[in-house]
Amino acid sequence: MRKYFCFLYVIPFIACSVVKGQIKQPDWRAVEEETMQHFQALLRMNTSDPPGIELPAVEYMRSLLEKEGIEVKTFAVESKRPNLVARIKGNGKKRPILIMAHTDVVNVDSSKWIYPPFSAIRKDGYVYGRGSVDDKDNVSTGLMLMLMLKRMKISLDRDVIFLAEAGEEGSPQYGIEFMVKEHWPEIEAEYCFAEGGGVPRTGGKVQFAGVATTEKVPCGVRLIARGISGHGSVPLRSNAIVHLAQAVAKVAAWQTPMRLNQTTEAFFQRLSEISAPEPAARYQTLLTGKITEAVQEYMAVSEPRYYSILHTSVSPNIIKGGYRTNVIPSEAEATLDIRALPDEDMPKLLDAMREVINDSQVAIVPTGFGARPAASPSSLNTEAFKVIEAAVKRTYNTITLPTMLTGATDMAFLRERGIQCYGIGPMTDSEDGPKGFGAHSDQERILEESLHKFLRFQWDVISNLAIPSIAK
Repeated sequence: MRKYFCFLYVIPFIACSVVKGQIKQPDWRAVEEETMQHFQALLRMNTSDPPGIELPAVEYMRSLLEKEGIEVKTFAVESKRPNLVARIKGNGKKRPILIMAHTDVVNVDSSKWIYPPFSAIRKDGYVYGRGSVDDKDNVSTGLMLMLMLKRMKISLDRDVIFLAEAGEEGSPQYGIEFMVKEHWPEIEAEYCFAEGGGVPRTGGKVQFAGVATTEKVPCGVRLIARGISGHGSVPLRSNAIVHLAQAVAKVAAWQTPMRLNQTTEAFFQRLSEISAPEPAARYQTLLTGKITEAVQEYMAVSEPRYYSILHTSVSPNIIKGGYRTNVIPSEAEATLDIRALPDEDMPKLLDAMREVINDSQVAIVPTGFGARPAASPSSLNTEAFKVIEAAVKRTYNTITLPTMLTGATDMAFLRERGIQCYGIGPMTDSEDGPKGFGAHSDQERILEESLHKFLRFQWDVISNLAIPSIAK
């Protein structure tokens, strides 16, 4: 769609000479100006999923990349939903790096937005728009990294690959699943950097940098209660709704076993080091394995996100049953959202759930198992993670916390194939979420300062991993 190519953009001058083993820094002022123009252009494209029309964003980036002489390929299940792969080749001394971001965004209810969701309005230091923090921030910085690396005109120790993928918001069969199954050689790499992390700021002060090294595995389950139908004026002990309600209450109160892995153990250890005495003592208790019921209950109520990464979680989210007030239905159903720890044995978990429910009238029916694969956490002992920690310190002057995501990302497909994946993200204000300015919200926004710092952070990471002259 050529109408998206009609604005002018600035090509910054980037100093590219190697002096005493160091690469001169880009002209950041010009880079930031160009980044903002690309960011706004991409935000103004309605790539909502559903229906899923990522083509305009891919055409836009393809034009820019090819103009710079960067190798670009596209792959698609459907023509309107292509995936873009750009590659800058290195000398092959090291395996490639993959920078991954998704071009689709969740759909919107435009009536609830103060600013039109695809207007990319800039106001008071923020940019508003659907995708501003999920995930066109990563798309824009990934695009700029490729342009900058090409303009540097220096050799690389490894290929740098940029994958702008379709379908992350619920239809991976058009994006990462398709690329892994059908075009693996195009994206195979040693390390991948994608969405999933972030730098929370509270009261204007950075707290830490979260880097996602693993994630929970989404699994669906239906509870189906069956009983005898009858007239509502004659209550029956076999009432399916009563049995379902009791089953739902039991699984909601069920405390699945607590388990730490390398990521969550490091997370709570490092979190305890930067926390006030009371929460620090609580986190240390988790690490000793001597956790009490009181601590578990406190976390479930007051720190539910931290509680979730300690357990396979079960959340009843949909209930259906009945069709008339005077009819006892013969069937009622609840849908559970299970987010399993990466090493969870799901058949054993479902057996344990049956024991918890202990009701022959309630059947447990698995749904959606295997939609996203389980995989071992990415290592904290790689060159990439050490480079990330150093870049975090230089950019944000804070500590790095390896994190396990309670949600799901497309990195799961890559970890299953052996790529060490690290979820990174820009600085965000912790106050924004409760105000309705977060990802998937009705007023999604990002600080301009945050977008630019994020690009500098990524440049630091990629440079130190790929450019030989500034390698350690």
